[in-house]
Amino acid sequence: MSVDTATVKKVASLARIALDEDQAARLVPELNNILGWIEQLGEVDTSAVQPMTAVIPNHLRLRDDVVTDGGIREAVLANAPQGEHGFFTVPKVIE
Repeated sequence: MSVDTATVKKVASLARIALDEDQAARLVPELNNILGWIEQLGEVDTSAVQPMTAVIPNHLRLRDDVVTDGGIREAVLANAPQGEHGFFTVPKVIE
């Protein structure tokens, strides 16, 4: 694929970038060079490469799923400005 000045101007217009003729002409070889690198990457045989999500091996540090002492409702409700019947009391939001 090759990029010409008209394509550069169209892409610049879509990106809302103001380019004059000289700037568009300078971008043509740069974009063609980038597209050449992309074509080179497409030629690489990656059939034996396993898909990965990161370049370094990451392992989640999981903690043990341990049941803790729940049943501290009164201690939690002590931090609330207002509570009734073991629940937080909040102001009415319906007008």
